[in-house]
Amino acid sequence: MRRIFAWAVLLFLMAPMLAVVPLSFSGSEVLRFPPEGFSWRWYVAFFASDRWLLASRNSLIVASAVAVVATLLGTLAALGLHLARFRGRGLILALLAMPIVTPSIVTAAAVFFAFSVVGLTGSLVGLVLAHTVIAVPFVVIAVLASVQGFDPVLLRAAAGLGASPAAAFRRVMLPLIAPGVATGAVFAFATSFDEFIITLFIAGPGQFTLPRQMYASVREFLDPTICAAAVLLFLCSLVLLLLSEAARGRR
Repeated sequence: MRRIFAWAVLLFLMAPMLAVVPLSFSGSEVLRFPPEGFSWRWYVAFFASDRWLLASRNSLIVASAVAVVATLLGTLAALGLHLARFRGRGLILALLAMPIVTPSIVTAAAVFFAFSVVGLTGSLVGLVLAHTVIAVPFVVIAVLASVQGFDPVLLRAAAGLGASPAAAFRRVMLPLIAPGVATGAVFAFATSFDEFIITLFIAGPGQFTLPRQMYASVREFLDPTICAAAVLLFLCSLVLLLLSEAARGRR
């Protein structure tokens, strides 16, 4: 019964997304369910449009950069919280997790005013840093879960055998916590790839990402091309989820 209930909940959550899939193959220019006919024209229109391709490329570039920066910062923060036992550790962890529970509109407004002072709004660097703010907590949580089973005695043993701290981390600790680091990187990439509100505040005309282009398309003219983009975005998220599950299974 638990398995049936779990599948029922999953179907309930996925039903709206699954309804978009047949719409993306509609032969009509009007969104109508059930769709009329079958056609690949909207996928062809997506890959033939410079705006959609530019937005997709921007999303991939920003999300990849965010995954690298957030993984580096989040891993260092998680290791510091785990290895250095000090008073106030729980408070620091709660502060690091604040971007997860803070509404996106609040984070976007705060980042916009802060970046306006230093001139980072409307730039690719500013967009990457803004997305990193909300991606780092996911890396911290994933890496912390991974290092819980790591024994710090192994680092002291490596030091006793003559290894430097960097060598001990690279050859002893990192291989053992690599699945958690990989999971954090996947979540950071997905968080950045799907983010819209912060992008709307920070990005300039040259940094249109895929979610922002979908929003602009809805405002201008709603056609099934946006359904094709939504399906591709869904497939990308599904691939990232499978990669995260593979990393968890390896751990």
